[in-house]
Amino acid sequence: MPTANRYQMPDLSVQLTDELIMQHIERGSRVIDLGCGDGRLMQRLRDESGCTAMGVEVEHTNIISVIERGLPAIEADLNEGLIDVPNDSFDYAVLSQTLQQVRHPKKLLLEMLRVARRALIVVPNFGHWRVRLEVLRRGRTPITHALPYKWYETPNVHFMSMKDFRDLMDGIGLRIVKESPIIRGRAVERLMGANLRADSAFYLLERDPGRNNGKPAVTAEQSP
Repeated sequence: MPTANRYQMPDLSVQLTDELIMQHIERGSRVIDLGCGDGRLMQRLRDESGCTAMGVEVEHTNIISVIERGLPAIEADLNEGLIDVPNDSFDYAVLSQTLQQVRHPKKLLLEMLRVARRALIVVPNFGHWRVRLEVLRRGRTPITHALPYKWYETPNVHFMSMKDFRDLMDGIGLRIVKESPIIRGRAVERLMGANLRADSAFYLLERDPGRNNGKPAVTAEQSP
């Protein structure tokens, strides 16, 4: 049973998620990993890509694991934001399967793009057809392979679909550079009906300079 203060939900596609993130981070980049867990991804970024990585994690036992890997980490609650991190300190901010668990996701997203040039996000898709079917057929909070928790023990406090996420990005002036739906452990570049078929989704985000001129957010490589 998940503890109330744990932000690192079990990732059913850990290897895929790590590979997706690493593919989009340039060698030698400065990276901040939010909800970094035991530092697994940070170590790979350092050892395989020559990155300088720092983690933020709420659980003390994970902080110890990160330090044992020879990596720096801040023990902090993401619900409090990133107030101690200066502007533009990093090239990339990473948040994997955690956004739906914080109290103020919009605030945290804006903070990520304050401290970093780009953000890499992986989120579950509550618009998946199995979720819809469970609600329609049983009239109960859905339990699926990707969302295995009962309503009273889930760490998730927000429930968004891919369409919801796109709307939020447009509303707060963040640009979706890339969107990759994830289906049965495989990321796809383009997919009709992605909001219905994807278990989760990967996003590469950046600040939208067009908003300074009153222009709408422009999305690239976005699935229909």
